Amino acid sequence: MDETERPGEGVPSEPPSEPAAEAPVLPPLPPGEGRGESMAEASGASPVPAPAEETEPAKEAPLPPPPPKSPPARRRISLAERLREPEEIPIELPASKLRARSRRDFLMLGAGALAAAAGFWWLLPDGTKQLHLTPGLRDWIDSLEARLGANPKSRERFLNRVLTFDDDVAEALYSADRSVRTYSRSQVTPLRNNYSGRTPDPGYIPGWTLTVSGLASGQVERLTIADLLARFPHRDQVTRLYCVEGWSIVAWWGGLRFADFLRAYPPAPGARWARLDSGVALDGAGNSDPYYVSIDLPTARHPQTLLATHVSGRPLPVEHGAPLRLLAPMKLGLKNIKAITSIVYSAEQPADYWNDRGYSKYDGL
Repeated sequence: MDETERPGEGVPSEPPSEPAAEAPVLPPLPPGEGRGESMAEASGASPVPAPAEETEPAKEAPLPPPPPKSPPARRRISLAERLREPEEIPIELPASKLRARSRRDFLMLGAGALAAAAGFWWLLPDGTKQLHLTPGLRDWIDSLEARLGANPKSRERFLNRVLTFDDDVAEALYSADRSVRTYSRSQVTPLRNNYSGRTPDPGYIPGWTLTVSGLASGQVERLTIADLLARFPHRDQVTRLYCVEGWSIVAWWGGLRFADFLRAYPPAPGARWARLDSGVALDGAGNSDPYYVSIDLPTARHPQTLLATHVSGRPLPVEHGAPLRLLAPMKLGLKNIKAITSIVYSAEQPADYWNDRGYSKYDGL
């Protein structure tokens, strides 16, 4: 029997492999140090680059400012809410403090009332005081006023200052271009006779003349009503005349413009005023009582200021100032002098009839 091969026999056997060398044991590293590099070297892989140092983050662009907020809509407050009284908040005060305030307020009220009464009494005319005081009490009060310097002369100075201030304010507010309202002839009302005294006798009219002085020529002019009617154009206007007594009338006036008269008879350089006189005026008893007014030249030059010769289309009657009167509708009626007999120009403000009796000099509307 042939030899058979035994398993494993006749086949060259591989040499036994050497046991794998064990990896050297490394000492432990502190956490996070060299671990990545050492592991890569140990495993034979390519080393991983260390992370780059951290850089500061890029600054962000500033945000645009928020749009301005629109104010909240205001609630409309009704008139009733405006007039409604605020809610009362009670405040407690000690009784002693309340009594002190009451006494103080009472004393101040009494002192103020006495001062007002004394001032009012001081401003009263002497004739009025005599009607309400006995002679003994009047003498005592006069003596007290004299000690305090509140005598009649100081009273007149005070009242004159008040009137002067009022005139200055009125003159400052006056506009030379302002015209008063005009009316139609159908709106004319009855014209009353308002002479302060008796109406003059018409006997002066035939010999009437107008004397004009203070002229640039240095001469004195004497004019008749025929001279005025022939030389100047006739103007008509319907305006209202106001009386200081409270009534008024609408009248149709005719005559020559004072501005035209000033151009024909110019005043001397520096003149600012004109004094107009009526030598035929009478008082209540029928005695001679010359009437005179002062008027500033800007008012005289106003286009509505007339030297009137007619009323309602006819020559002036004696009751309304024949043959020549002033018509300045921007002034009170007491400035609208009747029956003019003379005109004098001056640099200083002349005397005025009613101002000498306690009224204003300016008397503008």
